Amino acid sequence: MTSYIRHFRDIRLTSWLFILVGLLCLTPVISSPMALVLGFSLASLGWVPEQWPIATLTKKLLAYSIVGLGFGIQLQTAIAISLDNLGLILGSILFTLALGSLLTRLLKLDIKTGHLIACGTAICGGSAIAAVAPAVEARSEQTALALACVFILNSVALFVFPAIGHLLQLSQYEFGVWSAIAIHDTSSVVGAASAYGDEALTTATTIKLARALWIVPVALLSALAFGGSSRKIAVPYFILFYCAAIAMAQLFPQGEVWYQLAFGLSKRMLVLCLFLIGAGITARKMRANGPKPLLLGVLLWLAIGSGSLLYILYWH
Repeated sequence: MTSYIRHFRDIRLTSWLFILVGLLCLTPVISSPMALVLGFSLASLGWVPEQWPIATLTKKLLAYSIVGLGFGIQLQTAIAISLDNLGLILGSILFTLALGSLLTRLLKLDIKTGHLIACGTAICGGSAIAAVAPAVEARSEQTALALACVFILNSVALFVFPAIGHLLQLSQYEFGVWSAIAIHDTSSVVGAASAYGDEALTTATTIKLARALWIVPVALLSALAFGGSSRKIAVPYFILFYCAAIAMAQLFPQGEVWYQLAFGLSKRMLVLCLFLIGAGITARKMRANGPKPLLLGVLLWLAIGSGSLLYILYWH
């Protein structure tokens, strides 16, 4: 009886610790990389409450946060940035998908797993994988494997990209473009860009979500290529609400104070999202994946990261 009571107290203690760290992520004390590391550390120690639907909570919170960011972006700026980089967005998607197909065959990797990793790299990480997986009728383990690879590389990007940006003395705009093209998930793009500066954040968010619009056509083509069902495509509706938030801020400027409040709160909520994402990654999961899927993810990431950086530095 005593052991059960002690076990119950331990569960409550870890739950309260998890909540406390999560609340701290909503304050300026915790940066984006710190939040990810804290989540990963608690997960590795087994201090993440297993009974909580963290994955579902993260997905919803991320969608709300991105919509909130729309209130801090000017419509004219969003349109200009998207049009100026349309060629880079489309070219990077096509290049990554083609290279992913080739490398999947060279590595003799499962075709659907390779395609999911390529889609996650080409468009917007976990959101693209979640949308394409049902369209190609991927098994749960194939989807989980692709998500794990993307999340690991997202974690690395949060630390590496700002350091490289400062080393190469990239401007706010240049870093925003690069991070939006070369980092997988929207949460990590926003985390890296916000650490670099406000202009980088605006640029990165705009381009990243313009890139994310390509989820639907890519999922439709994937369904045709793999003989799946186009009816099973998960449409990311939060992108439409993000656009609506930008339009609302443009049409009703008298609410500027509230828009900035929503924008600031959304940036802090994204830090919390990174903490929750980190809580879903453990060293055991990373080892269990095997080398080939992660190798594919790394090769694609290096190709799109270095290729887009060279384009931005010399031809953009």
